Amino acid sequence: MTTTRREILAGATAIGLGTALPAVARMPGRDRLIAGTYAHEGGKGLYPIVDGRLGAPVHGVVNASYGVGNGPGGAFYLLREESQGQVTGYGPGWKVRGGASTGGADPCHVALDRSAACLAVANYSSGSVAFYQLDRKTGAPGEAKVFQHHGNGPNAERQAGPHAHWVGFSPDRRWLHAVDLGADAIFAYRFDPVARTLAEPVVGWQAQAGAGPRHMVRHPTLPRAYVACELQTRLFVLDALPDGRFRTAGEQALVPEGGPASYAAHIVIDRAGRTLYVSNRGANSITVFALDAKGEPRLVQHVPTGGNWPRFFLLREGRAEMLVANERSGTVNAFHIGKDGRLTATGRSIAIPGVVFLAEV
Repeated sequence: MTTTRREILAGATAIGLGTALPAVARMPGRDRLIAGTYAHEGGKGLYPIVDGRLGAPVHGVVNASYGVGNGPGGAFYLLREESQGQVTGYGPGWKVRGGASTGGADPCHVALDRSAACLAVANYSSGSVAFYQLDRKTGAPGEAKVFQHHGNGPNAERQAGPHAHWVGFSPDRRWLHAVDLGADAIFAYRFDPVARTLAEPVVGWQAQAGAGPRHMVRHPTLPRAYVACELQTRLFVLDALPDGRFRTAGEQALVPEGGPASYAAHIVIDRAGRTLYVSNRGANSITVFALDAKGEPRLVQHVPTGGNWPRFFLLREGRAEMLVANERSGTVNAFHIGKDGRLTATGRSIAIPGVVFLAEV
């Protein structure tokens, strides 16, 4: 990954804490997680966490900024966020099934289509999307087809050009959407799941100038989407249209006025579509919204994450637990999820320098 983006968003290096802190959780059975880290903040690679205990990092897996599982044959895909981006599919024991260039710089998000036949990657610094057909047995990605975004925004430091930050396939399997922070836009690609192809993108939604959309999540039952905008730290509610485009239905602030400079990061909705969560770096908080039957959000809580720069969090509804990855403080902190969706700090934490991604495996 280029130093420019890291200097803008990372600032000083994370505190290099040891690994002998209390476990995140100690549950019956084998509870398996992985944690991706940034090397420039002290991370040594991809860390396994088994029953709350941090293991030695997996050899050769560095700057794993994001990943997704359930590929063909159980493949798990990890990004290597560097100037020469890479996506690699792994099998059991983290044995390499196959890898491919992302055709761009600093890949930061990856998505698998519902049939596990295709993969898409967002290249942040080059402002492009890479699309792959997957081997149906091994899950190995083929050669990337790369689509270049165009556009910019008024923030000269962050929006001089396009910066793809998120990709996701639509529930009806007709579209791939890519959220672009630099272009203030969501791009819509027509997806053919039978031919396993993408058409050239069109602008599916144009954000307010300077909003800097970062991540999107779809409502599980309604034709609605929610976008966390990094540069304005706002939540936008969108109606999803049949032609792959979106229409703005509302917006809300993510942090109270008068606080420190803050940048929205990750956004997740629960399986029932009743609660929406967004992390805020700078404010170092999770904003919690209750969603009504129409998918309208109502602010219910701002919760401190207990660390610095919460880039990512993992919602574990089966355990009534949220794990928050605080990148700069190098900590993963655990929160209890109440029946009403509200969060309560548990006091449990584990030290992982430069942690930016978590997943169950």
